[in-house]
Amino acid sequence: MKDGTIIHSVIFSLKHEKGSSAEQRFLEDGRAALSSIPTVKEFQVFREISPKNTYDFGFSMRFDSRADYESYNAHPHHVAFVRDRWDQEVSQFLEIDYAGYEH
Repeated sequence: MKDGTIIHSVIFSLKHEKGSSAEQRFLEDGRAALSSIPTVKEFQVFREISPKNTYDFGFSMRFDSRADYESYNAHPHHVAFVRDRWDQEVSQFLEIDYAGYEH
């Protein structure tokens, strides 16, 4: 990972019934809204396969700098998605933001 790069990932579960059209719509709408933000790189949607935790999905993306990450957090598409969808439809989540480890 190059200097300054941040990997932002969030794992989560939804309030919707597993396999439902509402679940699918949330994932598709999340991809559309968040990947359209100019500073977002390599946006990915994941399905959890391990029985070691209780989460079902993940979003992951890369930012070239802390400034790009902060721009994403303040971007109107992100703010609206969190307010209108995330806060309403997500039952639990864990957010992790990584930078390269240097010693």
